[in-house]
Amino acid sequence: MSVPPRLTRGAGFWLLGLTQLTLMAASSAPSPLYSDYAHRWGLSATALTVVFAVYAVALLAALLVVGGLSDHLGRRPVLVAALVGEAAAMALLMTAGGVGQLIAGRALQGLATGAATGAISAGLIDLQHPGSKLGPLLTSSGTAVGMALGALAGGVLTQYAPAPHIVVFALLVAAFLLLAATVPLIPETSPLHPGTRASLRPRVAVPPADRAAFLIAVPAFIASWAIGGLYLSLGSSLTVDILHTGNHVVAGLLVALLCGAAAVACVTLRAMAPLRMMVTGSGGLVVGAVLTLPALLIPSMPLLLAAAVVAGFGFGLSFFGAFRMLAQTAGHAKRAQLFASVYVVCYLANSVPAVVAGLIVPHAGLRDTAVGYVLVVALFALLAIPFGVAALRRTAAPAPAAAGA
Repeated sequence: MSVPPRLTRGAGFWLLGLTQLTLMAASSAPSPLYSDYAHRWGLSATALTVVFAVYAVALLAALLVVGGLSDHLGRRPVLVAALVGEAAAMALLMTAGGVGQLIAGRALQGLATGAATGAISAGLIDLQHPGSKLGPLLTSSGTAVGMALGALAGGVLTQYAPAPHIVVFALLVAAFLLLAATVPLIPETSPLHPGTRASLRPRVAVPPADRAAFLIAVPAFIASWAIGGLYLSLGSSLTVDILHTGNHVVAGLLVALLCGAAAVACVTLRAMAPLRMMVTGSGGLVVGAVLTLPALLIPSMPLLLAAAVVAGFGFGLSFFGAFRMLAQTAGHAKRAQLFASVYVVCYLANSVPAVVAGLIVPHAGLRDTAVGYVLVVALFALLAIPFGVAALRRTAAPAPAAAGA
């Protein structure tokens, strides 16, 4: 028997936002621990990127199989199952005694996060007030704020907590179990629909009406999430091996500045039109990438932190602008499926370049690999600008006069 909803639509909206934030905090919290795992277990940069990327690969698998499941079974049951899976993943990571268990925990975490992502994104749009832009804003800013808080808290706990590998994940186990108990109180916005079995066929599906806008958004999605992949997978290695600091708070701060700046940009410039926001953000990513190069080559910690802020500004605006553009046209019946496709692109961009970088590091060195990575990000950000400008011109062009008028 399903639990009757006891929260208003507004309260349910904010609970979904908190759930999104917690999921993203859990995704970045292990990042400051990676250099410590490498020291304890003798892991290479390649192994670290595999540990990071297995999360994204598992998340992609979940998106492909169950990304649109909440359109058929309902948002609440999918979310409850995903949150219980998250708690189990945190328990695995808390008790990890080697890289195998670490990979297993991250894989389970990716599966659970992927199952939750489409349902949360669609649920936020469903529950927002008609005409509101809060749903897309909370999706983007909640992602960035959550990752910033997770990385910073992970760094502080790793540096100062007596047993950080236990404390970090024990707190997350408790948080996910609490959320799993409260999500059934949210009003259900997607009652049972036929086609559940068919929706489980792995595929990336973009509704025909959204395909043109989706293609315009793809370069911005790739550039913004690829820069996040660099900081999350190799950020702690960069601070230790290039900048020569073993303080885990610095590694967490690097990720927190990137993601925090993204959140601030989303909130302060939320009134900007979506396409203009995407173009502005892509320009910010280019500038952030340009600043990162001398920061790695000199090397300079203050310059790298400043570059993270500028790149984060671009990350937030480019992703939020592209996401809002799609949210404006997405139909309710296929909303979770469309957003699942968005995150497939995002997490591919987040994971594939990081794994490639990890494979290159033993041959080219960490610094040269990071420089090449940043240049690729800059190229995709540059590509997003003409895409967005062309779309802006089309939307600004006056409609042709009707014949005979």
